[in-house]
Amino acid sequence: MKYSNILEEEIKNKVTRDFFSKFDCTRILGKIDFAVKVKRLTNAIDFNDEYLLWAEAKAASTDILLMLAQLVLTIGKAKTFNEIFPPAFLGCFDNEKIAFVPYSEIQDIFYQNDFNWNVTPSNHETKEFKQVHAHVKKIVENDIPWETYLFDFEKDAKELHRFIRENFMIGKSETTKIKIDKNNFIIIYNKWIEAVKPTISVNWDTVKRNNIIAADFYLADLLSNNNQTIKDKLFVLLKTDKYEANRHLDAVGMFTSNTVYFSDSQKAHNLFWAKYERPPLEEYWSYIIERRDLLVPQDIRERKGSFFTPQIWVELSQRYLADVFGEDWQDEHYIWDCAAGTGNLLAGLTNKYKIWASTLDKQDVDVMHDRIENGANLLHDHVFQFDFLNDDFSKLPEGLQKIINDPKMRKRLIIYINPPYAEASNKRTLDGGKEGNRGVEQTAINKKYATLLGQGNAELFAQFFTRIYCEIPSVVLAEFSTLKILQGQHFVNFRSFFMAKLKKIFVCPANTFDNVKGNFPIGFMIWDTDKKESFKRITADVYDKNGKFAVRKKLYAFTNSQYINDWIKPFRAKKQDRYVIGKFPFKGNDFQNQNMIAIVNPETAYNVEAGQFLINLNNLMIASIYFAVRKVIHANWLNDRDQFLYPNKKWGKDFEFQNDCLAYTLFNNNISAKDGVNHWIPFAESEVDARTEFESHFMISFLSGKIVQNAYSDLFSQLEDKNKTNWQQGQKREFSTKAQAVFDAGRELWKYFHSQKNINVNASLYDIREHFQGRNETGKMNSKSNDEQYNELIGNLREKLSLLAEKIEPKVYEYGFLKN
Repeated sequence: MKYSNILEEEIKNKVTRDFFSKFDCTRILGKIDFAVKVKRLTNAIDFNDEYLLWAEAKAASTDILLMLAQLVLTIGKAKTFNEIFPPAFLGCFDNEKIAFVPYSEIQDIFYQNDFNWNVTPSNHETKEFKQVHAHVKKIVENDIPWETYLFDFEKDAKELHRFIRENFMIGKSETTKIKIDKNNFIIIYNKWIEAVKPTISVNWDTVKRNNIIAADFYLADLLSNNNQTIKDKLFVLLKTDKYEANRHLDAVGMFTSNTVYFSDSQKAHNLFWAKYERPPLEEYWSYIIERRDLLVPQDIRERKGSFFTPQIWVELSQRYLADVFGEDWQDEHYIWDCAAGTGNLLAGLTNKYKIWASTLDKQDVDVMHDRIENGANLLHDHVFQFDFLNDDFSKLPEGLQKIINDPKMRKRLIIYINPPYAEASNKRTLDGGKEGNRGVEQTAINKKYATLLGQGNAELFAQFFTRIYCEIPSVVLAEFSTLKILQGQHFVNFRSFFMAKLKKIFVCPANTFDNVKGNFPIGFMIWDTDKKESFKRITADVYDKNGKFAVRKKLYAFTNSQYINDWIKPFRAKKQDRYVIGKFPFKGNDFQNQNMIAIVNPETAYNVEAGQFLINLNNLMIASIYFAVRKVIHANWLNDRDQFLYPNKKWGKDFEFQNDCLAYTLFNNNISAKDGVNHWIPFAESEVDARTEFESHFMISFLSGKIVQNAYSDLFSQLEDKNKTNWQQGQKREFSTKAQAVFDAGRELWKYFHSQKNINVNASLYDIREHFQGRNETGKMNSKSNDEQYNELIGNLREKLSLLAEKIEPKVYEYGFLKN
């Protein structure tokens, strides 16, 4: 036995030295034990890191098939073959032998349908491991001559060296081509962008303005055989050594097109596609074409607001339409998707003679026409290019014009859309100091209805709804959109003119839609625009990410409401006021801005486009109430657009509530002694065994009643019984049992911190956390510490804070800060 009684890592080192010294075996490739690739010198030719072997390694003698099965599960779980060009061989070795399997013989196993790769590869007892083991065994026993690929390190050393010398060469893996499927075609596209796109003789900035993108050329390549595109309805076609684009009938009735050549005689193109097997299996063609939207660049997706509707919500929306209009709704109504994209929202509809689909891009029209030829239940002449926000209705097909111009037929028209969600500005553009999507506000519809829309004109979907409401009256609007039109502060103008009956609604998580990263709800709403009524409230059905019914939620319009920021703004301190001890931004009135609300030192800089609230002696209590109210209920996807409101007067005489909010705020802020004097220490030095005197005693003095608060006179106008308030009285604060528990937990944490060496005695809670938890390489504070006693103490404090938050939460609704 060549490598007896040594550890696995040492075996790998010795195998490298004895047999693979001419190669690079240093790369750690995910969970793969051993990887061999071509060595590259500095400035040498880039061979795209051509790997020659991925192998499983064991220290003790192990069955070859077990090792190979484990390797296959490791690779399949990580989808390594999608990120890195696969090697010529897979293999395995232990302390006595090594075996090789050509990757091409085994790669089919990675493309099994409905296989669960999310199992632990080293667990040989799972159903998946046994399934892979049987598959590998069948391949090895039936297809591979083991005498060629199995070597004993001692007995077959000479033959092993020869095998490596003859097979481990650059380009030796030409028989191994990566198969393309619906899981990796995007990754391959990203590689294509780097390798092939620069060699296509096109001015990309110019063609992009004409809605032609690199993805159209990629699809022409991908869906080709012998460099001939096999789907002739695509906008761009590969014709051996060139592309044809925009093939159409000219004015004299002859087909014409634009020809595009390669700038390098197609060398990069041929080299790239030599690695991949194309076309993909036919079962993937429709999916890849339909999901062209996934290949659209981010800037174009944001400009057009393109969001593909998941099939789960397509089916549910059609079920809701049937609930409202009856089982025969498709036969009794006309349907127009005026933002159809590639038409996926129309999947499942049955009466093609009553369905119309229009979209902005000709490429998407071509995709739908191709799908029609392959069985999609649409009519060719009912699918057309139309810019809904700019084109005149005279450009519509005659049959559709007849419907929208006839009042009786129009009442039976359902405009069924998932419209674009592009905004003139969004949080990312604002935070990044970037200009928003100017095209959103430059549409013909926006110019026509800007005054009517108000601030809602900054969003494309609102412009769609406005044209529908104003220019195609009395239709049914069945649409997917955010809940802004129901609840948003910027949509007050929209709600004032959009008088329609909301018949039914469900909401689902936005991040189930492709290209959507936010944690907020999207609703499917069915509006009857023939019935004029303003939206006030509705109970919505709520579904989780899997399409399972979860709860029902009340949604309110806040058209005539005042918001929490209207309540708090008058109490702002001024920079010149005495004892300015902190500040926070009052950004927005809803849960989506919860993370922005953080109390920091007056000197701390933060990059927000909102105003700031300065905290001092006179407004500390009301600032604490505001802060606690906005923080005690965690933001989630469902409450993301819920609005915090101007409260009723009842909170003013609830001193326990006020002090609970103060306690919550004292132990949940981002004050740091590094940014200035820390006035927020809630303990005396003797309570926490401090080594020296604190720099500020403001907070402990305030809590004990030694500092008298002179509240603004405006504040008392909100209180029901001024004589019962203690806002001006120099009295010690009395805290509830749950608030006292927070103080007790905090005191123990402070004590432990002050027992440490080389600390800042004036540290805040934020500083204490940073001391124990540290920061990672990106500068973000770590979530845990290596100090277990600290973890226990901070965990206890967080638990007590959570209990206090639960106590405060019902009061948030009772006092009108939120509606329930």
